[in-house]
Amino acid sequence: MRVFDRLLVAADAPAVRRLCKSIGAPVVMTDPGLPSGTDRVWEVARQREFRAFPVIVNVQGDEPLVEENHLEEAVRLVREHGWGVGTCAAPLRTVTAREDPSVVKVARAAGGRALYFSRSPIPAKRDREPEEEELARPPFLRHLGVYAYRRDALARWVGLEPSPLERLERLEQLRALEDGISIGVAVVEQAGPGVDTPGDVLHMEGILSGSSRGQSP
Repeated sequence: MRVFDRLLVAADAPAVRRLCKSIGAPVVMTDPGLPSGTDRVWEVARQREFRAFPVIVNVQGDEPLVEENHLEEAVRLVREHGWGVGTCAAPLRTVTAREDPSVVKVARAAGGRALYFSRSPIPAKRDREPEEEELARPPFLRHLGVYAYRRDALARWVGLEPSPLERLERLEQLRALEDGISIGVAVVEQAGPGVDTPGDVLHMEGILSGSSRGQSP
């Protein structure tokens, strides 16, 4: 991908390392006891050969259909617009996705600042539930598991203790928000589904093998 100067896999299991080696993918082993993917990224980023990189990108393994323009948008938020962290979101599109706690929703301000991430259906409409045509556009957005970090913001993030909201929602980005780290959210029109449940694994295997379509949630 052209957006990266260096690309590698941060692994915590020997099986992942063996697979990467078998296909010629660069891999770095990390401590299997780390509490989150963000901590894993930081363990790699602080190694001597990577210390000169001012922007670090985390593409989570549960987003195998991430597109290059998603990564470019996340990086642009950090590099060109000054956010501590940049990420992406796409329209929810369906009532099923809105109600699914494994699909993380995000509410953002007009300027792109993340206001809140939740497994609950946010934002809520006071008088009625939104119809699917409304879910096809902002402000009804699902979060994509892509992060670009400014180096100092990443270091600050991993130095924080898990926060009360993070514990409630089981969403580590709330730790950053609660501490005042700015997270910019770029809205992209299309995004493939992620992998959040055992059923999603079977669906993704079908997509990658070409036997099923990659519908958004």
